[in-house]
Amino acid sequence: MMRIVLLLSCIALGAAPAFGQSETVTFDAGTEGWIGPLGSGGATSIVTTGGNPGANMRTVFNDFGITFFNSTNPSCVGDFTTATSVTIAIDLKVELLRFFGTNVSRPWLVELRDYDGATGGYPWNGVWFRFAQVSAASHGSWTRLTVTFDPNATVLPSGWGGSGSEDPVTYQPRLPPGVTFRDVLRGIDAIAFTTLEPGFVFGFTDHTFRIDNITVARTIVPLAGDVDGNGAIDATDLSLLLEAWGSCPPKGACAADFNDDTLVNAQDMAMLLANWSG
Repeated sequence: MMRIVLLLSCIALGAAPAFGQSETVTFDAGTEGWIGPLGSGGATSIVTTGGNPGANMRTVFNDFGITFFNSTNPSCVGDFTTATSVTIAIDLKVELLRFFGTNVSRPWLVELRDYDGATGGYPWNGVWFRFAQVSAASHGSWTRLTVTFDPNATVLPSGWGGSGSEDPVTYQPRLPPGVTFRDVLRGIDAIAFTTLEPGFVFGFTDHTFRIDNITVARTIVPLAGDVDGNGAIDATDLSLLLEAWGSCPPKGACAADFNDDTLVNAQDMAMLLANWSG
């Protein structure tokens, strides 16, 4: 069966996911839903030059760490488990990273947060991946950082950590008992890029960071039976299959021809019923 790649970018609020499109947040249109560090420690702004290329989000901030997050755009939140594979990528440039005048490095990670499912005393259940230990020396030029993972994994994939509760012996952050990686991915309320790795504490540090070209890509392999492609196999799909019943050349012309034999017939109906979700 043909694979459908759904490329989603965290674009302006209200934008609908589009099949077959590759869209990236370039910040040429403003913040596009992204919020950076704000407050007495400094400021975050969109600058029109110096990006990779063009506009980018730049923060100059003194704090324990910095975080950029998005919790509003449908493309950035929701149920990630409808995909078979997810890729998250960002361009990063570290202009300055100092602790009391000394150049230092800090972790740079992406964290996926589920606020609604929090049960372990933390404000959210989170799963996170550390891209790299970054510094002005190692990431002073624009660097593309990316991670690809299976959102339906029940255990944490290699390189991933969890938060939402604490281990009673080590006091290290972990997912609450009974909560899986997939459980978190079913209800993402925010994506964050941050230097604040769960379980670590840093002193007040001077940060000058730029970010650009943020992309979330979801690869979806539809189940046989999902004629309308909405992720559910139900009476609507059965009705569409019956409407298309019969010969359907050329190959691939009919969404209900699941086995690509140019016929919509009992074999296709059997495949639909086998994956019925109601």
